[in-house]
Amino acid sequence: MVLDSLGVGLLGSTTQVFQLALQHCQHMYALDDISAVYGRSQTRLSPTLAAFVNGVAAHSMDFDDTWHPATHPSGAVLPALLAVSDMLPSYSKPSGLDFLLAFNVGIEVQGRLMRFSNEAQNIPKRFHPPSVVGTLGSAAACARLLSLERTQCCHALAIAASLAGAPMANAATQTKPLHLGNAARLGLEAALLASRGLEANAQVLDALPGVAGFSAFYEDYVPQPLHPPEDRDLCFLLENQDVAFKSFPAHLGMHWVAEAAGSVHELLVGPQGGSLSPPVVKEILLSVPPSKYINRPFPTSEHQARHSFQFSACSALLDGEVTSSSFSPAARRRPELHTLLSLVRVEHAPDNPANFDRMYAEVHVTLVDGTVLQGRCDTFYGHWRHPLCADALRRKFRANAGAVLPEEQVEELLQAVEGLEQLENCTSLLSCLH
Repeated sequence: MVLDSLGVGLLGSTTQVFQLALQHCQHMYALDDISAVYGRSQTRLSPTLAAFVNGVAAHSMDFDDTWHPATHPSGAVLPALLAVSDMLPSYSKPSGLDFLLAFNVGIEVQGRLMRFSNEAQNIPKRFHPPSVVGTLGSAAACARLLSLERTQCCHALAIAASLAGAPMANAATQTKPLHLGNAARLGLEAALLASRGLEANAQVLDALPGVAGFSAFYEDYVPQPLHPPEDRDLCFLLENQDVAFKSFPAHLGMHWVAEAAGSVHELLVGPQGGSLSPPVVKEILLSVPPSKYINRPFPTSEHQARHSFQFSACSALLDGEVTSSSFSPAARRRPELHTLLSLVRVEHAPDNPANFDRMYAEVHVTLVDGTVLQGRCDTFYGHWRHPLCADALRRKFRANAGAVLPEEQVEELLQAVEGLEQLENCTSLLSCLH
């Protein structure tokens, strides 16, 4: 997860929304020579602002990991931990194990909070989950790395709860990546404020009678007691459920429909490959879960295309797959793509919920001669039930990081991450990003 998040973050540092966030921080705040910025070896920012822009980078292309219940766990936590590690003096840099433990704490808090709500199990409608649980995950991770006392940790989480939340209406816009940037930044700020003695309602995550605590975000939130750290029965959620790693930069739901459409493409053009000829197609029927913000018949921007069942299906039908280049302006403007988009119809079967653990996608293509071809995907390659292999994750990282860093530095960073458990301190990891 650390390797994948670094790779997508480094690649994300090439995007326009990252440039805007970086320019905002450089122009609105005084530079502080402390924390590194992804892909900018000569740039330093204050820890909180570095956490912000690196969080933006991690989600700028929607290429970051996704968990269930639905959230993007790493991009809210890793940038904050890297910024804190840069901030700490050389004699107290965390060990690799300390860094990984703090990272796991940040992921664990997100997963536990979402599992206390049935609403959180499904693709969101109100709040973008990383802006809620990601902020608290960042606070928890930073509190652990800063060695805050238990009471201070409670206050850090409570402070973070008052800094959390962003509406789903900004999905598929340049503002959505700011949700991850703010989660990383505000979680770090919450931990720093708690370390200075700022207090909040330490019961904000409990079921508070007569007043909204965390239930303000999830109305059916019902917290349960957790095992204390010293309990031998304690088991991290990551031990029982992996995360989903994406093979192309788009909303996770797109991976089901792209794989289903890709199988139809192969039926149409054969295993040797080639491009589909749109005139042979009469109708395209997509059977996908009901989710308004990823049902976009004619996306008009890169970010809308990354959140469009129709765009992903038609791109895969044309080319056999969806890749990073599928979202380029030239690819999005192709007349043959728009011809296919005009033929798409969407249906929502009652057994196909908006839930990343239970959804599926079917693509039915009716040809002008009456032939009907069908593709179905229940679990795409990269889902936690069918995870990417280690070599595939390394290839993805090398491709992403190699767009920004020289090959030698990419390999050094890869080795630092894969050897993180053995590092006495994180200096070598940090130096790869400077």
